[in-house]
Amino acid sequence: MNHHPRKRFGQNFLHDPAIIQRIVRNIDPRPGQHLVEIGPGKGAITRPLLETAGALDVVELDRDLIPPLAQQCSNLGRLRIHSADARRFDFCALAGPSERLRVVGNLPYNISTPLLFHLLDQTSCIEDMHFMLQKEVVERMAAPSGNKTYGRLSVMVQVRCRVTPLFTIAPGAFQPRPKVDSMLVRLQPYTSPIAPIVDFDTFARLVNHAFSRRRKTLRNALRGVLSEEQIEAAGIDPSLRPERIDIVQFARLANVACSRDETSPLE
Repeated sequence: MNHHPRKRFGQNFLHDPAIIQRIVRNIDPRPGQHLVEIGPGKGAITRPLLETAGALDVVELDRDLIPPLAQQCSNLGRLRIHSADARRFDFCALAGPSERLRVVGNLPYNISTPLLFHLLDQTSCIEDMHFMLQKEVVERMAAPSGNKTYGRLSVMVQVRCRVTPLFTIAPGAFQPRPKVDSMLVRLQPYTSPIAPIVDFDTFARLVNHAFSRRRKTLRNALRGVLSEEQIEAAGIDPSLRPERIDIVQFARLANVACSRDETSPLE
């Protein structure tokens, strides 16, 4: 397929057969599973997924890629192509009753974070996700509390999913070559919450509020949101910085914020 990668779409096409095989082996597609690929591009992963599973939904933004993709996959299985922006796509609309999706993709670096947050809001219909992302992004997603890379992305992904970094992918596996290493990561949404959260929107806003002031102590980062006494009542030292607070502790703080009678700045 002759197609010049477009910078505005952040396209870096996979072409290394050994890496493609290793990715598909980690995904482990099976017949009857409902697989969805984001950004199939030139079909490097699309073809082996379709051959194995027999059916596949793909979401592609670049309309010029769609006709050649449909042509090269015409004899491999049932390919359903959705010409759409994955950041606004309703993935759960693809899932049948009591069905959960397996989502895969080589995500463009320039939209990876907003796309991840969009998918996290739809985890009720998702079994697992396998993504190629910038290695630095995966490290942030998987970072434990206390780690220098631990932040809002870490908390918001880990509160909903088990994060498993799988293996590093060198720039040479892509065309054009990105300037940084990539990594394959597995995200498995939890079927039950890992922490009791009264209101998830309040939790998300509190985490965002805290990490926007990550160099401050909690008493200062959450000033006007929670008092020092309320932070202590949640069993947390107000002199700690946000990067030292784990997900369960953030949940406790958010629940205290929900219990306040007065209007919170998080609203």
